[in-house]
Amino acid sequence: MARRTIEVDGERWEVYPSGRTTAYDRDEFGLVFEKGTGPARVRRVTRYSPTGARRWDAALAGLSVSTLHDLFKQSQPAWTSPETSYAR
Repeated sequence: MARRTIEVDGERWEVYPSGRTTAYDRDEFGLVFEKGTGPARVRRVTRYSPTGARRWDAALAGLSVSTLHDLFKQSQPAWTSPETSYAR
């Protein structure tokens, strides 16, 4: 699975596709932002709509760091999203 890493406020976040498909899986896909491991792990989720007919892995690889930061800002806690089974 394709992964990217960004730094937000001095913390390192892994970014990867959620893998959850919806009726719109060809138009948009979920992105999970994750930091930490085990019980200290924090996840945030957002959806991204790539332009053109790009696969999710190519679309993620083509995102700029600035765009990833913007997507992080609009992300929501994992417990609000079916992408992560509403896990806290």
